[in-house]
Amino acid sequence: MEPLRSGDPSRLGRYRLLRRLGAGGMGVVFLARAPGGGIAAVKTVRASYAEEPGFRARFRREVEVARRVDSPWVVPLLDADADAETPWLATAYVPGPSLAETVDVFGPLAPASVRVLGMRLAEALDAVHTAGLVHRDVKPGNVLLAPDGPRLIDFGIARAPEATALTSSGVIVGSPGFLSPEQARARGGEIGPASDVFSLACVLAFAATGVRPFGGGGAAGMLLRTVYEEPDPAAIPDEQATLLRACLHKDPARRPTLARLRATLEEQSEGPEGTEGAQ
Repeated sequence: MEPLRSGDPSRLGRYRLLRRLGAGGMGVVFLARAPGGGIAAVKTVRASYAEEPGFRARFRREVEVARRVDSPWVVPLLDADADAETPWLATAYVPGPSLAETVDVFGPLAPASVRVLGMRLAEALDAVHTAGLVHRDVKPGNVLLAPDGPRLIDFGIARAPEATALTSSGVIVGSPGFLSPEQARARGGEIGPASDVFSLACVLAFAATGVRPFGGGGAAGMLLRTVYEEPDPAAIPDEQATLLRACLHKDPARRPTLARLRATLEEQSEGPEGTEGAQ
């Protein structure tokens, strides 16, 4: 968290900005005081995006769809303004570190914790897909670990599956190392719910081992390995090897559904070695 900078606004809509939480590809995220006294996270959109033809209409539509996402494991959208000089959206603030920060500082999660994480995130993504969205950026940095469970955040680049005209081919959307082969190939029209399944498997592998399934380094190398190579064996935990390898299949049609993924993790949690993790 950082203090506000001289060029930062003091208010956006009904929200009084307090601190900077960080900055990403789409814009800056602020900690803000909501009208009722609560705390919110307010994300602004960079001017270069806001000036693109059709951006505000797309942003407005995505906000309307995101309001329909209903899951306790998804950070809820509180408010947004697509017509402001600097478009913004506000979500509930989650007082917890990201999965990326947790693994980097404390190391991989215990197998039982990984199973619970997978079940909760599968439930979250199912709600996203039910609302008609594909998240497209499921990664450890977009999973917050709250005291009562994980929360999926950041719908800044989510797109409706049928909105191929608004998702240009040749443009990679997502985070290399956690995106699907179809994203790495920049095939916008082929990116559907199965893409999020692949990304979720990458996240669970990282949570369990601390290793990225397709390595690190430059983005180009990660993209090539995602498309043409099998995941690093060191990134695949023995406990979920069969399940995660199925989710990491190059062909989207061959990947299990979120329902199958969740059911498998539940079965593992109910087994003799998983009883503790199911509590």
